[in-house]
Amino acid sequence: MGGRSLSELAERYFRRKGYLLEKNVTREGFSGVQRSVDFLIRRGREQYPVWIKDWKRTVGINVVINVDKASEDAGFSRPIIVADKFSDHAKTYANRRGIRLLTKAEIIRSLRY
Repeated sequence: MGGRSLSELAERYFRRKGYLLEKNVTREGFSGVQRSVDFLIRRGREQYPVWIKDWKRTVGINVVINVDKASEDAGFSRPIIVADKFSDHAKTYANRRGIRLLTKAEIIRSLRY
């Protein structure tokens, strides 16, 4: 799994969890701004936007706040952010706002079993 991109790993992870996956979805927000997500995952009535941050650095609170605002503007609920790692402030904010943070390590661990 070492040679796979974070996006490929996330796709395998969500498919294995039983989600249908739509890639590169764009939706016009209430503000009139076009909002893009990497994946829109669905299972039954559940639907979640997924942003992939395949960076070599820690994802900070500013990124999580921006995803939260974009998600709300586009009418999405309970966004998911996938990245290598997150700052403590990002984790605290996400926990408070109901945003799921998923790390590469969690995905790899899940795919091994």
